[in-house]
Amino acid sequence: MSEPLRQVLPGFENLHCKMSITVDVGLLSGKTATVKAGLDEEVGALQRRAQIALGVGRGRLMSSCGSILDASATVKHAKLENGDVLMLQTQRTQVQASGQAFAAVLGDGSVVTWGNRADGGDSSAVQDQLKNVQQIQASFGGAFAAILGDGSVVTWGGNRAYQIGYDAPQDQLKNVQQIQASGSAFAAILGDGSVVTWGGRAEGGDSSAVQDQLKNVQQIQTSGTAFAAILGDGSVVTWGDAAAGGDSSAVQDQLKNVQQIQASDSAFAAILGDGSVVTWGDAAEGGDSSAVQDQLKNVQQIQTSGSAFAAILGDGSVVTWGDAAAGGDSSAVQDQLKNVQQIQASDSAFAAILGDGSVVTWGDAAEGGDSSAVQDQLKNVQQIQTSGSAFAAILGDGSVVTWGPAEYGGDSSAVQDQLKNCAADPSL
Repeated sequence: MSEPLRQVLPGFENLHCKMSITVDVGLLSGKTATVKAGLDEEVGALQRRAQIALGVGRGRLMSSCGSILDASATVKHAKLENGDVLMLQTQRTQVQASGQAFAAVLGDGSVVTWGNRADGGDSSAVQDQLKNVQQIQASFGGAFAAILGDGSVVTWGGNRAYQIGYDAPQDQLKNVQQIQASGSAFAAILGDGSVVTWGGRAEGGDSSAVQDQLKNVQQIQTSGTAFAAILGDGSVVTWGDAAAGGDSSAVQDQLKNVQQIQASDSAFAAILGDGSVVTWGDAAEGGDSSAVQDQLKNVQQIQTSGSAFAAILGDGSVVTWGDAAAGGDSSAVQDQLKNVQQIQASDSAFAAILGDGSVVTWGDAAEGGDSSAVQDQLKNVQQIQTSGSAFAAILGDGSVVTWGPAEYGGDSSAVQDQLKNCAADPSL
């Protein structure tokens, strides 16, 4: 094996100064660079020099013990010493969407937003707080919540829905592991398995009626106005708008060994350990799956539009139910839906990634159900995300293709130069 490439300015190999240090910065590939920095300089300056020397884009600088270094801290405060060996972790972006806006987490943990300003497309009010972001969640009511590296949460976006972008109970939001959002409320799972909720009380922002049951929570899913939590024993706890699935009493005895839950705007579907499916909530929006129940066997994954469901079976085929106009009827493309790997949905349309990286869309053409304008670009697709009416596909080369109404994020031309080296969200 050849020696790893090292770069150091000629004549400075043995230079030591009390006011500066020299460190080695490496990549996972084995390539390294020797970089000098003043003790009073920010770690970010050291990182930028390393990125230039190594010929890579933005990332996160890690200490020899694996902890992420704060880019805004001074070299002295970070306790870096002469001869330290650091690692530059080059990550690629995660993308999330609210009703009419997108937010992307860049490799250095910062955030870029675009789309409708009132729905979270403008994060300028909290931009200085959006550092070392680990995960973002968005409500279709127009707000975003970001989990930082220290387990705290930053929120921004529309405040028309019960101030959801601003009234988070910050004193309780510590050691947050996961966040989910209904139309106007958020639910956060903490490190101890408990849950903190905020936002519209009638839409799940108030979980007091079931708070004593919310222990050892593993996963939370939401309809437009209700939440469903899977506990460690495979049982389910629901709260919020009863008509939208907040009341699961009619099927509670069937909700055992639940592996996964998905939701439309007003209904839930749970995949059990045996691959069967249990549904509840508004029948017209997928809460009644009786018409296709005999086909729902060996179900691997479920995705939903606003009022319809699509299930991927073990053989790669797809079963749909719910509102036909919103993608509940996939008969027009059924023969193309083979070897399906992943499905995403807008409010009224679906997009399926096939095994060869191509994409099949169906449902309301005005909400992304027609991808013909960009079909030739949709190759080697790795992941798809959606706003309420538009889609964004991340390709294998890290580029992004968008389609659907421009005003809802279907046109990403204004930030296309920033949308490079993107990647599928590993949490999805």
